[in-house]
Amino acid sequence: MTEYSAALSSAQSYAAEGELDTWIHLYLNREGRNPAFSDGLKLTERYYFSPVWFPLRFIRRCAGPEPGMKYRIDKDWWISHVSDLEKSIQNDTDMPPLFVSYVNGDFELNDGNHRYQAYQNLGAVNVPVIFWITEKADYESFLAGYGDYVKDCVIIRK
Repeated sequence: MTEYSAALSSAQSYAAEGELDTWIHLYLNREGRNPAFSDGLKLTERYYFSPVWFPLRFIRRCAGPEPGMKYRIDKDWWISHVSDLEKSIQNDTDMPPLFVSYVNGDFELNDGNHRYQAYQNLGAVNVPVIFWITEKADYESFLAGYGDYVKDCVIIRK
């Protein structure tokens, strides 16, 4: 078994071994500090796509200081944390991937909102993403519309 780390390369290694879900839950329960999300993912089978470089422009952030965000975050803390992440990204390209769900033709960022903003501020075009999809119809729609992006991915259903 691959040694775990909170890095893209580790997620890729776990995916190659068919254990991407293991990496996801390790990350969410440790560095991601989001055990509720981890628990929610375990409630039903889902399709998981190994990390892929995907256009940032398709993804919708759901957390931040702006009015109307699903998850509001203190503006000063947001700015500080995003700034720290910008520096980290510039010094280390092996950052954890973003976690994105695809539902009804929409990409919602479920984990990595701060990283997303840091990437956006740095002018990134493509970012590392792990996709998860629950419904078969959404899975088929995703492959029909975005299959070229994930053609080399390991896909598991767990």
